Amino acid sequence: MAESEFLAELIGTMILIILGGGVVGGVTLKSSKAEGSGWVVITIAWGLAVAFGVYAVGNYSPAHINPAVTIGFASIGEFPWSKVPMYVTAQIIGAIIGAAVVFINYLPHWRKTKDQATKLGVFATGPAIRSPLANLLSEMVGTFVLVLGLLFIGANEFTEGLNPIIVGVLIIAIGMSLGGATGYAINPARDLGPRIAHALLPIPGKGSSDWEYAWVPIVGPILGGIYGAFFYDALFIGEFTAVFWILSVVIALLIIGAVSMETKGERSAKINNHNA
Repeated sequence: MAESEFLAELIGTMILIILGGGVVGGVTLKSSKAEGSGWVVITIAWGLAVAFGVYAVGNYSPAHINPAVTIGFASIGEFPWSKVPMYVTAQIIGAIIGAAVVFINYLPHWRKTKDQATKLGVFATGPAIRSPLANLLSEMVGTFVLVLGLLFIGANEFTEGLNPIIVGVLIIAIGMSLGGATGYAINPARDLGPRIAHALLPIPGKGSSDWEYAWVPIVGPILGGIYGAFFYDALFIGEFTAVFWILSVVIALLIIGAVSMETKGERSAKINNHNA
């Protein structure tokens, strides 16, 4: 049983990255027939990637294919903590393998693509504007909505077999509405696994794997997923635990800090422009 769950999470995450990373490669790599198709194509394909990853393995595991979901559900007792290390390990390995498949699929295009950031973007996320605390909050918000949405979906009755499609639509909505700030990892394995693959694979002229930023799409989704789970329990089940209140305070402080930093940055920019 444990072996089948491990393989299911591995294969489901692998499918997620093959289809999700694959669309980014198609849209951004030079000389691809899909080059320049745009953000809408990317968000729709990522939603379908999640849906088909869940369809593929949903009979063998809960098909989390995302450590933030696994940890978030475990934090409120919806999933056993004893299985968390196995699930997370499987998800990261699956993501690495999926990224390697994407690399193979676009072999001639890496040489044609000169921009190093574009190549990295096929594998890992990066912010539109680099501001670590704000980027962290963006990843938290996206994953908060994801886990909250998954719990909403689980609480409603759908025609059998439709749940993965509804989850895929949720991913599309998050990408279109919230993803423009950081590229919406909302999944630590989705970012970490392919980033490891980027570091290891012989990609021509690939440049840095940007490990300085890598903590953001790991910490942000985990915090957002946990808070989304506790928020659901608090507001819809009525369980206002100490953890919920502690997380609420921590997140409020993070928001205040991020707003303060951005406000100071705007003032500094105005002063510099005035002096110039």
